[in-house]
Amino acid sequence: MSLDPLLLEMVACPAEDHGQLRYDEQAQTLTCESCGRVYRVDDGLPVLLVDEALVASDADLEEKA
Repeated sequence: MSLDPLLLEMVACPAEDHGQLRYDEQAQTLTCESCGRVYRVDDGLPVLLVDEALVASDADLEEKA
């Protein structure tokens, strides 16, 4: 399931050191390009809770860039 492009323009990483979010449709995740937090997308809705986010390693971020 893909996310609405308008929704992607409006959502932002809730962490202090936030940046632009990159959507991975296959994994159903949003990754912050600044802090590396990975947020899941459940049934087309981003779960933007810092406490539930995973932190991508630097290697993961470089692979996807």
